[in-house]
Amino acid sequence: MMVSTRGHYALQVMIDLAEQQTSRFIPLKEIAARQGISEKYLESIVKLLVQGGYLEGLRGKGGGYRLLKAPECCNVGQILWLTEETLAPVACLDERTQPCPRAATCKTLPMWQKLYDMINSYFGGITIADLMDAGQSGDNYVI
Repeated sequence: MMVSTRGHYALQVMIDLAEQQTSRFIPLKEIAARQGISEKYLESIVKLLVQGGYLEGLRGKGGGYRLLKAPECCNVGQILWLTEETLAPVACLDERTQPCPRAATCKTLPMWQKLYDMINSYFGGITIADLMDAGQSGDNYVI
């Protein structure tokens, strides 16, 4: 499993909007500039986030995007499941593919299923708020 730039950038957009701590709409141009990401590419990403119910968009003067949910209520798994085709480590666990005819006798399938469960559990346990806090320095010093 490899997370694409679409998934990575979607998380960056969510964090960026959460860090603005405002109810105003933030222009995509500002987000793109802060994140160093092409505005054109971000258009396709925010479209997915709007369709998924995470962002609200407004066109025209004063338009842009804003979060619809609190950062504590959005987890990384939800965003990645929305933006990635799959998080499955092997094709036979991808819900969009035909069931594997050897699944009943596959000796490795339980291992892959456990890994998939761990991926989903891990990403499901991290919120956008957690990622916002992760970048802040605190009492981390070395003697």
